[in-house]
Amino acid sequence: MIRQPAVAGSFYAADQKGLNRELDQIVPVGIDTRPAKGIIVPHAGYIYSGAVAGEIIAATAIPQTVVLLGPNHHGRGAEIAVSAADGWSTPLGVVPVDVQLKKSMCDFIAELKVDEQAHQLEHSLEVMLPFLLRQRPDVRIVPIALRSLNYEQAAQFGSSLAEVLKQHGEDVLLLASSDMNHFLDADTTESLDFMAISAMTSFEPKELYQTVVRNRISMCGMLPAVVVMHATKVLGASECQLVRYAHSGQVNSDNSRVVGYASLSIT
Repeated sequence: MIRQPAVAGSFYAADQKGLNRELDQIVPVGIDTRPAKGIIVPHAGYIYSGAVAGEIIAATAIPQTVVLLGPNHHGRGAEIAVSAADGWSTPLGVVPVDVQLKKSMCDFIAELKVDEQAHQLEHSLEVMLPFLLRQRPDVRIVPIALRSLNYEQAAQFGSSLAEVLKQHGEDVLLLASSDMNHFLDADTTESLDFMAISAMTSFEPKELYQTVVRNRISMCGMLPAVVVMHATKVLGASECQLVRYAHSGQVNSDNSRVVGYASLSIT
């Protein structure tokens, strides 16, 4: 089964030529790349968050396999849902799923369920694929959507994920898909966003969870970020650095109701 795009033509161009033209504008070329154990990347329409996403992808040495973790905006399907598809279609071609790594995850992690319903309408992972293809045309993915987990569940899933990757033995990048605060004025949004970013750059996943909950920050991918931070800690990462921050008001000049975007690298 091939998963078909849900937001081609709205979040990004639906045709190959138009999509490549968009990527040309938002993915830097000729910059130094470095390996990372994890990255945190925004997932809005390319006109809004594309430059923030493009910069982190361009600055990261992308291995052949990327495990994508994103929020389940629609609330459909399992709490921790891995795609049932064998590949995901994009205007640039089909991205294959790493079926062996997916099987290893499902065999080891009881909470991980094969469930395509969680992915059918979800945009948070789909929008990452053209960026990854631009940097690594032979990329393979394992797409996972997360719904409502508490901190202990997220931390346990992160630990289990790390154990599978240790046994896997090949380089794998963990990518958490998340936008930041939604639909408050620019000053308030920036203040809230940098509370969350401070927890991330302190590399404290529990602090991120508590900060977002305590301050009611509408960071939609907080759980994927917590899972990736926890997993990369187990895998030996020691720092999380902010690469770029922006918000939608800088694009549409409406600062009364913005969405924040941040990209971070975990090494």
